Amino acid sequence: MYSEKVMDHFNNPRNVGEIENASGVGTVGNAKCGDIMRIYLDIDDKGIIRDCKFKTFGCGAAVATSSMATELVKGKSIEEAMQVTNKAVMEALDGLPPVKVHCSLLAEEAIHAALWDYAEKNHITIAGLSKPKSDIHEGEEAEEEEY
Repeated sequence: MYSEKVMDHFNNPRNVGEIENASGVGTVGNAKCGDIMRIYLDIDDKGIIRDCKFKTFGCGAAVATSSMATELVKGKSIEEAMQVTNKAVMEALDGLPPVKVHCSLLAEEAIHAALWDYAEKNHITIAGLSKPKSDIHEGEEAEEEEY
C-alpha cells in the first residue's frame, strides 16, 4: 500500500521539532481527516531556507509528507520553495494511495503558510504566494457522503 520511502519517512521522520524565533511558521489542517501540520522556517538575509522543522498530528502519510516537504525546501531559496508542489512531494515519496493525496496538499499548504508568515513579518511580497487557508477544504461546499 505504501512505498518504501513513505514508510522510511514515517518510521524515521527528518526535521521533527520546532525552531525558536522562526522566520516563518505555517499551520494548516484538514477538518475532514483531523490532520494538522505546522512547518517552521529559518530563512537567512539572502532568502535561503537554512533550516526547516515540522510538527504534525495525523496519520503516517501526513508525517511522511511533512518530513519529505522539509527535506525538499531545506537549503533552497524562497522562489525554489514556492515550486514545491503536492505532486513533487508525492513523487519524492514514490507515490501515495489516492485516499492519502490530501496529506501532500497539506504539506504544500504548510510551506506556503510559513512563507506567508515570513512575508508578513518582513513586509514583503513573494511572487505567486496568496494568503493560505487554515483548512485545505476552506471555501468548498460541504460534501455529504452516502453509504
